[in-house]
Amino acid sequence: MATYDPFRDLDRIASSLFDTRRGPRRMPMDLYRDGDHYVMTADLPGIDPGSVDIDVDGQLLTIRAERTLASGDGVKWITREREAASFLRQLNLGQGVDTEGIAATYNNGVLTVTIPVSEKAKPRKVEVTTDAAAPVVPIEN
Repeated sequence: MATYDPFRDLDRIASSLFDTRRGPRRMPMDLYRDGDHYVMTADLPGIDPGSVDIDVDGQLLTIRAERTLASGDGVKWITREREAASFLRQLNLGQGVDTEGIAATYNNGVLTVTIPVSEKAKPRKVEVTTDAAAPVVPIEN
């Protein structure tokens, strides 16, 4: 049997009263480059993968997701701390990415978006050539 903690209930009530975030929540994310790809991972626990929506409009990547909570008839809640919420994150991709090749997976509550670097933005070697047929102009002192 768990012991009653009045401060936990007070904290929960205060959070619900003073929580001014009524709109979409931001999702925590990491972004890094791995070779020829950028990889973004975002925490979306409890999200139905079917509710995840990813759009690319020009260079703007938008991720939306919904967490809905099941509520059956005749259910008597003992405690309910998880909230239904919508999540939103937008990233300006900038130049140098291949927006056509963006891919996403969702596993164990983590959304992974892979963004390939465009061929134009990949580092490349520039070959230096000489023109052997060009006349050599002597330098006079």
